[in-house]
Amino acid sequence: MQAATAPHPAYKARDMVNAPAIKQRIRERSLQRGDSQDVTDWLGNHFYRHLVGNFQADAPTLQPVASNADLQALLGRKPAPPWAAERLHKKASGFEVPDLWWLEPDAAAVLALEARLVEFLTTRSGTSLQGKLQRINCPQALARWTLEHLAFERKRHAGRHEHRPEAVRDMLRGQLGSFVEFDGQSAALREEMAYESQMMGHCLGQFAERKQLRGGYGERYAEACEKGRMRLFSYRTGSAQPRITVNTHVREDGLLEIEQIKGKQNRPPIARYVPDVVALLNHLPLNHAVPEDALAMGIVRRPVHLLSVTEKATPWCAVDDLQTEAEQLWLLQTHPELLSQLCLAPSPLMQWLLMASPDTMPPLERMPRSNAVQQTLDLAKKRTAAAPRRP
Repeated sequence: MQAATAPHPAYKARDMVNAPAIKQRIRERSLQRGDSQDVTDWLGNHFYRHLVGNFQADAPTLQPVASNADLQALLGRKPAPPWAAERLHKKASGFEVPDLWWLEPDAAAVLALEARLVEFLTTRSGTSLQGKLQRINCPQALARWTLEHLAFERKRHAGRHEHRPEAVRDMLRGQLGSFVEFDGQSAALREEMAYESQMMGHCLGQFAERKQLRGGYGERYAEACEKGRMRLFSYRTGSAQPRITVNTHVREDGLLEIEQIKGKQNRPPIARYVPDVVALLNHLPLNHAVPEDALAMGIVRRPVHLLSVTEKATPWCAVDDLQTEAEQLWLLQTHPELLSQLCLAPSPLMQWLLMASPDTMPPLERMPRSNAVQQTLDLAKKRTAAAPRRP
């Protein structure tokens, strides 16, 4: 008789040095959004445990801590936790000990995943999970979110909604189209949201009760827009054809925070619309948060110290608009995964820094190189070829 095996745990074990800071930031963001107590509790339990144990991302979002020097660089002036310092000391002495990890609690990938889960959690009213949120773990919530969005796509063609021009107002004209804003006080708001979802294939206007336009994911966005907690924008071309949907949260200080920038079927908007999206971001009164969706389009927000007096009002730009050495160095430090999108050849200093980091060599191989850098690479190849091979 075969022995029964223990059920596979939902959350893995991983020693996260800054776990308390991660939990604190999750709670702070939840309170700032005004989440219900059930949602706040769920995030503080399940989302926190998912980030600490299961979440995967590239550095610098998630990175191993291999030495005390690494740990102090991440902590800055804060003292290292004694248990972590002791662990690293043992590792340096040759003991086999579990790895230590560090997660940036406000990284764009973390915020994007949190936004997806908040969307799921706040739309459980009228479902079998109403009042039972704590019974579902994070992997289950993410799986249900995916299945529900696949179902939306299947139902998208079941009924059609027409454009309601009275539910939107013109906002910003771009090069290839125009942005309109949904009117939260319009009686036709929900019909226009359903039209947006129908044309775009996403959940903005997907209501559980299709005829009454109530409940489901659409209820979350509609109610927030109607109450002034959210502003919704749509980029349209031709005869009111939606191409991009943008939603923002209205913060207590009046500034907006981008939650999503979605093209059709929740994909990143196509490249030719990037200049118009950049124009919108510079037009809106946004806070400093940079959403994952913007980075996926190759759009970044430059810090104030890199901006000239004339650029203060336009901090957002496409990566291929970063021209100065200071801007390129900043990109290398903050978003190295976007280096390959640079239009101009990196400065010689940038090229030397890229050579020093094996992880960033592929972008350098596709970029023009200075004579000194090229000669160094050629010399290294010759030495490698001439070196005697070990038997």
